[in-house]
Amino acid sequence: MISDWFQRVGSSIPRGFSRYYILELLEKKPHTGKEIINNAVKESGGRWNPSPGLIYPLLGRLLDEKLIEETKDGKYKVSKLGKSTLEDIDAFNNVVKKQLDVIFRVGNLGRFVAMDVLERVTILGNLLSSNVEKMTNQETEKYKKFLESELKKINEMVNKKGKNAK
Repeated sequence: MISDWFQRVGSSIPRGFSRYYILELLEKKPHTGKEIINNAVKESGGRWNPSPGLIYPLLGRLLDEKLIEETKDGKYKVSKLGKSTLEDIDAFNNVVKKQLDVIFRVGNLGRFVAMDVLERVTILGNLLSSNVEKMTNQETEKYKKFLESELKKINEMVNKKGKNAK
């Protein structure tokens, strides 16, 4: 998934991607900060070379948020909370992907535009998931209702387009 993403966007790294990239990479196996940087360069074909000034402070924030843990040998791994966060992000992404699949079949929306929308929604989902612990119950419910209402609107549009196509 990440390699496909690099091929589509080149060197344009959107806000929040580094955080998601680190969590996804550390879910596979523990890495040092240097290994994370080297892996990003390798996977992007040299198009993304994150600096230590980006990676190490981000690792510190992920540690503070308890999304990752440091191992005895100085590597980082995803914590239980981090795995749960990644599962939430993946579930959100799957819902959006299913909706976009329907739009691809029914509408005239171009694939490029839809993929851009998906990436932006993924980043939004990542940011929301990573900040949900800091939000009040009222804020969490507000975002939840907003996302549910948007999905409902998409479903209604798709159903309406499907009926018009018949």
